[in-house]
Amino acid sequence: MRNRQLGRSGIQVSEIGYGAWGIGESGWIGATEDESLRALHHAIDQGVNFIDTARGYGESERIVGRVVRERAGDQVYVATKVPPKNRVWPAPDGLDPAEAFPGAHIRDSLETSLRVSGLDHFDVLQFHVWNDEWVGRGDWLETVAELKQQGRIRLFGVSINDHQPDSALALVRSGVVDTVQVIYNIFDQAPADTLLPACQEHGVGVIVRVALDEGGLTGRITAGTTFPDGDFRSRYFRGDRPAEVERHVDAIIADLGIAPDEIAETALRYVLSAPAVSTVIPGMRTVRNVERNTAVSDGRPLTADQLAVLAKHRWQRSFYA
Repeated sequence: MRNRQLGRSGIQVSEIGYGAWGIGESGWIGATEDESLRALHHAIDQGVNFIDTARGYGESERIVGRVVRERAGDQVYVATKVPPKNRVWPAPDGLDPAEAFPGAHIRDSLETSLRVSGLDHFDVLQFHVWNDEWVGRGDWLETVAELKQQGRIRLFGVSINDHQPDSALALVRSGVVDTVQVIYNIFDQAPADTLLPACQEHGVGVIVRVALDEGGLTGRITAGTTFPDGDFRSRYFRGDRPAEVERHVDAIIADLGIAPDEIAETALRYVLSAPAVSTVIPGMRTVRNVERNTAVSDGRPLTADQLAVLAKHRWQRSFYA
């Protein structure tokens, strides 16, 4: 496993991290705790040392905390997230930061996360939504500074609103944030326009989520694909969206001249081709998925010609709406 700098923090994180939403049994149907535990342990065995979870991910913090405590001899960095107090995703304009992230709410959420996980600190504490109107307003920054001083957290980050990479530019340029988490993939290439260069300039670590488009860039979503009621993907891939995704993925495969089962690997390599990226956090609910994804960390980047081809497959849309 190859490591990268997490911004200016001095921390070296595995370029393939572990996205732990899917193991929380709250949005994705099919996870079992036994398999999740095996997958997490196997990921650490493979060199993964960065795990991303959240207060809102069901049982995820508890499961992650258990594994990290069992692997006390291994250096594993854990990031979690504070949900907005008002439970509004994404953060709209005109909202007072005191309604989303007042200091008392930040502390209470963190204490709950620490208790549930059994950990004594988190390496990264992220706000689960963000709006640049909050820069310089509210008591959130003072609270974050106090939590750092107390050793309850090491770094502060934000999870940027879906498909809105420029909504955190002012925060990045302010110098007060250590990391940003953003959607970046072959379809949503917008972060490369302005956000990623700004993060490089200001030493902000970049955590990439949804590199596989919630499964769309695995080649397994085809016309007629359905998911159980209650599974997040039944909304994300509703209507004729699976057929749309299949057409776009088939076009990528044809233009690159790759085999269909190489699309997921290619999608991860695309993200890792950006030097600003610190780590990418695909969901890995099985040992097999851990093996497939960690194998991508082999130092073989996409070629300039391949990246030029993929630049033509930018597809701006939001399936979250």
